[in-house]
Amino acid sequence: MKSFTKANRILLALLAAAVLVSLTVIARRWQIESENKTYDVILDYTELELLADQSEEDISWWLEQFRDMGITRVGLTEESLTSLMENSPLSVTSTMMDTIIQNADWRDDYPAEFISAITDYGFDRFDVLVEVSGQEATQFVTEAVEQRFHPEDVVMLNLGDEAYILLNGEVNDTLYLSDFSYTDTLSKGFTERNEIVASKLMYISLGLMPSKVETIQSLGMEIVPRTICYDGHNDTRYAKAVVAGYERYGIDPTYIIAGGEAVIGFDDEDDYALSYIKDNDITLGLIETNVQRENILQSGVETIAQETDYNAVRVFSVWDYIQYRYGYYGYEGAEEVENTLFRAIVERNIRVIYFKPIKQTDNSFAYITDVQVYRDLFESLNDRLSAHGISMGEASVMENYQISSVVMLILGLGAGIGGALLPATFLPMKKKWTYLLAGVAAVCVFGAWLVLPNFFRLLASFASAVVFACIAAVFFLRAAKRSSLQMAENAPLRKILPRCILVLLGSALMALAGAMMTAAPLSSTDYMLEFGIFRGVKAAQLLPLAFFCLIFISYYGFFQKDRASNTLDVRDIVTAMKWNIPVWCVVLLAVVGLCGYYYLARTGHESDVSVSTLEIMMRNDLENLLLARPRTKEFLVAFPGIMLAVYCAVRRLPFFTALFGLAGTIGLTSICNTFMHIHTPLYLGFIRTGYSLLFGIVIGCVMILCFDLLYKWYNKYLKKYMETEQK
Repeated sequence: MKSFTKANRILLALLAAAVLVSLTVIARRWQIESENKTYDVILDYTELELLADQSEEDISWWLEQFRDMGITRVGLTEESLTSLMENSPLSVTSTMMDTIIQNADWRDDYPAEFISAITDYGFDRFDVLVEVSGQEATQFVTEAVEQRFHPEDVVMLNLGDEAYILLNGEVNDTLYLSDFSYTDTLSKGFTERNEIVASKLMYISLGLMPSKVETIQSLGMEIVPRTICYDGHNDTRYAKAVVAGYERYGIDPTYIIAGGEAVIGFDDEDDYALSYIKDNDITLGLIETNVQRENILQSGVETIAQETDYNAVRVFSVWDYIQYRYGYYGYEGAEEVENTLFRAIVERNIRVIYFKPIKQTDNSFAYITDVQVYRDLFESLNDRLSAHGISMGEASVMENYQISSVVMLILGLGAGIGGALLPATFLPMKKKWTYLLAGVAAVCVFGAWLVLPNFFRLLASFASAVVFACIAAVFFLRAAKRSSLQMAENAPLRKILPRCILVLLGSALMALAGAMMTAAPLSSTDYMLEFGIFRGVKAAQLLPLAFFCLIFISYYGFFQKDRASNTLDVRDIVTAMKWNIPVWCVVLLAVVGLCGYYYLARTGHESDVSVSTLEIMMRNDLENLLLARPRTKEFLVAFPGIMLAVYCAVRRLPFFTALFGLAGTIGLTSICNTFMHIHTPLYLGFIRTGYSLLFGIVIGCVMILCFDLLYKWYNKYLKKYMETEQK
């Protein structure tokens, strides 16, 4: 290692300088994150109303209870034709013309004046026919239609206390039932059919219901209006009608959380909605997807975020599968719902919870109507969040921070130089060739920086994650081999254990430097808000494992106990190809392969490989006991693996050095992976890694003691028996 350092000291100095630059970026990000310490809760009025219907109290009582818990904002969705039909006292019916015209006498059911008007207009099966009765309903619907729809798209007969309306629909507005088949008496398919069931026109927002507005405002609570927009029916005319509805009720929303397909008004190039949001200093809500990765990006969301200097917050919607987590994982109450909210706020930069009431696990329609459950949930949640300095209030917004292009270039050059150094760790390369390779890497990096500026930061981040994990693997494997040269095979554990711990800490420190280089290029606000995410997580985990296998062969050949060189030899490859694999090795390698597959397959929230209930419970307990949960694979497998690799190197057990070293490399990639989650605050990553190292050292010491006992038992009994049998 000393000769390598001496020969490449200039490149290593440049690499260290790049790491120092990354630390300046990390320090700035840390400061921004430290000021982002307030979260908010918005109640979903629609589901809270359903909860009230199942309880003995009305909606006002329930709103008052949540207000007393410190929750003062209510998300109120504007009414649509569908909601007016399904859940309102108003008499409103909307039907697809495709359904109506299937009745031969349908014209007899409507006023002749209206039939004459729509006949002259020209209707088709994609249109929607609306019937309204009652003065209140007629006034509400007709005014909304006149304000939101263009006159050429509407035929209306308003009779004062009833109205008939034809809305012009297009084929792109039409909603179908999925393909289904007609079958004959022998259950053989006869024909495929698509059935028209609705239109997007039935879901377009028509305004806020006055009675609901009065209920919320009478309690001194703030309305966060939810407007549903669909492309093709979302122009400036529509946006002005929506804003006029807000102003009518004196609503000055703190947040805008887009519904449907777009933010209001984004069919046009007109910046009316953008001006309204900027002029009123409204914070844009970014709804996290239900797989807890990225955001739902409706039309206009990214544009508004950029134009408002990222005056935006991430929103966690309590999806239905979260609502069902009452009494989950053996808990008695809503503990797992609380755990989910806690992780969203602490680990993923969520600053608004869009809260929907909890449902019974075994009944998707029955709500938990015990108000104490909700009091306990938010009281416990706030207690836990206080340990992280987070409190409830108006959601804090992160300052817009962007990495300069010059800094980005330096970080990319650092990754390139690190990559150029890797061949010299296992090949007999002369100094000049390493420097030449570094020069070529620098030219390539500079070219990518010029030609692919947007993709460059992802490339620099990915390269750093791979390169530094490989460098850390080189360090601990070389240190393990050096330990075997400096210590006797029968060295006592009191001498081996300190060396194991030091090697683990040194390799972890190198991986942590790589984590800083990985996180720095993506530490701009748009990535912290998950407008972009790190790509290639699995590749960044797999490539260092392959590199470890390469350097192990270079340093140990084919499990040689006393190999002198640290360079790859062609004979090593030939020997490997000729190896007669013992059965026990096949079984062991199969187990390792399955573990590796499980390790990669379960990465991320979109994995089909689920985490066991026992591990979930263990994670939850660690979250409650510690400030941050250490990563399971680090402290249970990887970090003890590095310590065992060093121990086995001293004991001249090269096969087990390889096996445990491969497991240890997983931990080095995991450290970088921890900081690939850009939405996770930095302090959590450092604390999590610290806990993993602490627990890993303790568990590693225990494992070494156990392995040493097995090793001594083998030498004392089993080895002698096997030698006797061979004679």
